[in-house]
Amino acid sequence: MRVVIVPTGTANIASVRAAFARLDVATAEAASPDDLTGADRVVLPGVGSFGAAAAAIDRLGLRQPLLARIESGAPTLCVCVGMQLLATQSTESPGARGLGVVEEVVTRFDEGVRVPQLGWNQVEPGEGARYVTAGWAYFANSYRMEHAPDGWLASTSVYSGRFVAAIERGSLLALQFHPELSGAWGSNVIARWLSEAA
Repeated sequence: MRVVIVPTGTANIASVRAAFARLDVATAEAASPDDLTGADRVVLPGVGSFGAAAAAIDRLGLRQPLLARIESGAPTLCVCVGMQLLATQSTESPGARGLGVVEEVVTRFDEGVRVPQLGWNQVEPGEGARYVTAGWAYFANSYRMEHAPDGWLASTSVYSGRFVAAIERGSLLALQFHPELSGAWGSNVIARWLSEAA
């Protein structure tokens, strides 16, 4: 199995690669658009700024290959800001373009709660979820997708109200939390995606 990680420049690639290594799965970083085309699995990670991650994807020429991959249903895992990049835009980075896979705008948690949400939070899987089960996940986010996009199965958490913790459709799985930091439960989420996505 060939797993390729997109180097957004806004993620701890080492921790993502270590999570796959614990499952005895080798990974490589994408060096060109062709790396995404031939990959069995692709991971789009990210922390920090929506705008910086979007700019990195464009700088590397990976926007169109990512979109083509997602539209074809090829197995793709998006993590944290990687999930947010599926939206059209984020209020964090006005003017920055997301991938526009879902017609949603990522917004900041409501005033009155501490941001970032940093630590463990319970995840409630949506009915029929293939990859996400009930459990505790590690989050590090100030922005979130508030509403589940049409046509996607959503799992949720609660922080200043209910928000989207994960969405899945076919072989695409997008997680607001960090599975690589979520212990055995997070490893099992990755393992299910590796084994069941096709």
